[in-house]
Amino acid sequence: MPIVIAPQNRILRIVRIAADEKTKKHLESLGITINGEILVLSSSGGTVVCKIKDGRVALDSRLSTQIFVA
Repeated sequence: MPIVIAPQNRILRIVRIAADEKTKKHLESLGITINGEILVLSSSGGTVVCKIKDGRVALDSRLSTQIFVA
């Protein structure tokens, strides 16, 4: 499921990133990688705030529909 509709406050695993290579590299530098763990803190209007390792990242509506979790 896309991270935009994922449940909050539950550790999820990233299974797919459906973006171009440049965006994938940028997300990788932020710690968003395949098989990585992510925790959705809040979601509103397509914008998702999530915790990755020790930091928080805000994803816009475009990116939040391209990151798939399980």
